[in-house]
Amino acid sequence: MSIKILTLTTLVIYSVIVSQSFMYILSLKQVQLSLDANTYMSVRKLIDTYMRANFTSVVYAALIANLVLVISTIKNPSSLLFITAAIGFIALIVDALLTLKGNLPVNDIINTWTPDHYPTDWADFRAKWFSIFQYRQIVNIIGFVSLLIGAVFGSK
Repeated sequence: MSIKILTLTTLVIYSVIVSQSFMYILSLKQVQLSLDANTYMSVRKLIDTYMRANFTSVVYAALIANLVLVISTIKNPSSLLFITAAIGFIALIVDALLTLKGNLPVNDIINTWTPDHYPTDWADFRAKWFSIFQYRQIVNIIGFVSLLIGAVFGSK
């Protein structure tokens, strides 16, 4: 029973992370691509501020819950739940690395811009941010769906 509770907990926390990917697929990317430079800067800075303040704890919680699930299911390394939990955990690590090495440095640059002082190639920074985030979306969706498959088909 504890594996089921741990699996559910991991799925719920992971769903918060993957929901960001789905919201960008559904609308947020198009919204931000439609913004002019000043509006984009304002939106990006606000999102970055609140995501750093609130999303970091979600990422840590997902990593911890998923790691505990992997450790709890390692007794049977050929089980579907262990394999999919491991895939989900690896996906979370890849997402965190892409965030730390890709999106956050771009955010740091954008955070230095002002309405009067921003580069003429500001849209290239936006494109770079979206390019990195697209990889994160793929990784997050693969990790979440994998974990979901393990929870539905691998749990006894």
